[in-house]
Amino acid sequence: MVAVNLPLEPTSDTAMFLRLWDARKLSPTLARHLLELEWSPNDESRMRELRDKNRKGEIDAGELRELDNYVRIGTMLSILQSRARKTLKSPSKSRKSV
Repeated sequence: MVAVNLPLEPTSDTAMFLRLWDARKLSPTLARHLLELEWSPNDESRMRELRDKNRKGEIDAGELRELDNYVRIGTMLSILQSRARKTLKSPSKSRKSV
């Protein structure tokens, strides 16, 4: 199981997807690409808007699903980027280029 801030059920879509991305399978090229991924300014703004509405208790069901999607994808991205950093720190993998 993957250690993250949010508990992941082994049968969740997030946990299943992350099992496909075992750190041992990441090439240095792919690891560097993963580390370059980030949210667009529009997405960042939308996440802040949804966060604020949620804190105020003004969020509707559709917006809550959208916020949950951002959280799940953000969690996956964080875990993948952590695995990418480990891959690039590994002496044997950092010398390979594919």
